[in-house]
Amino acid sequence: MAFRPLHDRVVVRRIDGQEKTAGGIIIPDTAKEKPMEGKIIAVGPGGRDENGKLMPLDVKAGDSVLFGKWSGTEVKIDGEDLLIMKEADIMGVIEATKKKK
Repeated sequence: MAFRPLHDRVVVRRIDGQEKTAGGIIIPDTAKEKPMEGKIIAVGPGGRDENGKLMPLDVKAGDSVLFGKWSGTEVKIDGEDLLIMKEADIMGVIEATKKKK
């Protein structure tokens, strides 16, 4: 991708939700809600504080994140639907958990 977000913005690729319910009913695309989970594919350098000092972002490319339902701006880059949003729109990072034996 040849796109670099500015300031405290990130580029997110939505992770598709499940296509079936727990009972096995297949959900058509038109009835599915847009997922609120995604993977960060690019980050900006960070925002500036009141003194002009660069404040790096807490997230990085490759992080899986949760964001608000109406967060970000939908864009199409290289034929792919992506979201551009501010870091403040991200609610948290999803971390992989290790299974106990």
